[in-house]
Amino acid sequence: MPRAARSGGSTFWLWGSHPVLAALANPDRHCRRLLLTAEALRTHGPQIAALAQTRPLPQAETVEKANLDGLLPAGAVHQGIALAAEPLETPDIGELAAAAEGRESAVIICLDQVTDPHNVGAVLRSAAAFGALGLLIPDRHAPDETGTLAKSASGALERLPLVRVTNLVRALEELKQAGFWIAGLAGDAPLTLAEAKLSGKLVLVLGSEGEGLRRLTREHCDHLVKLPQTDLVESLNVSNAAAVALYELVRR
Repeated sequence: MPRAARSGGSTFWLWGSHPVLAALANPDRHCRRLLLTAEALRTHGPQIAALAQTRPLPQAETVEKANLDGLLPAGAVHQGIALAAEPLETPDIGELAAAAEGRESAVIICLDQVTDPHNVGAVLRSAAAFGALGLLIPDRHAPDETGTLAKSASGALERLPLVRVTNLVRALEELKQAGFWIAGLAGDAPLTLAEAKLSGKLVLVLGSEGEGLRRLTREHCDHLVKLPQTDLVESLNVSNAAAVALYELVRR
């Protein structure tokens, strides 16, 4: 059964035009308070009014930019718009597997203890852009659903399932039973992703930039693959690596 995602509270703030407008358009997102500067209201007012015709939305409140600056985290690029909302319910792993039924190929991205919300949000954005079914993360050692994550995802948080699981290895085994192959991205892998010529339904697992994949996660991968790169840098940022890998998989 779906369950509420973690956000550190019953409501949290989303900010920026893409995250907020995507949340307002998402029928699964419960929106509580909408704040805009006068300039942002002139820009986005017609779209918000159109969305309000499709479902109940909070009345827009006009505020000064300084009010948003004080309300949101320091340095938040809010573009004059913010939304107080409840966290989304997270689907269970069975729903993610069911989305692949009847398909010859599908990709799910899995992050193994990637804790930076900017990275998780950026991976979510790339996963949506390249047609992945969803993003799988552990319940612990992963960021809560926050405005920072949503801002980095640029609206993708509302469009792609973000699935949290208590036991990542058990979830990978469930996906194997559903017909998925598990491929872990590792710098010491014998083959590049292109050389491995992977096909069918695939879960691509990426570890944290510093630690990589945990031992138990590696042991449950059917394949270990790497991205080709020079020795001028030790590794790619995990969000960059995910984008490159997704592009390669789309070309299959």
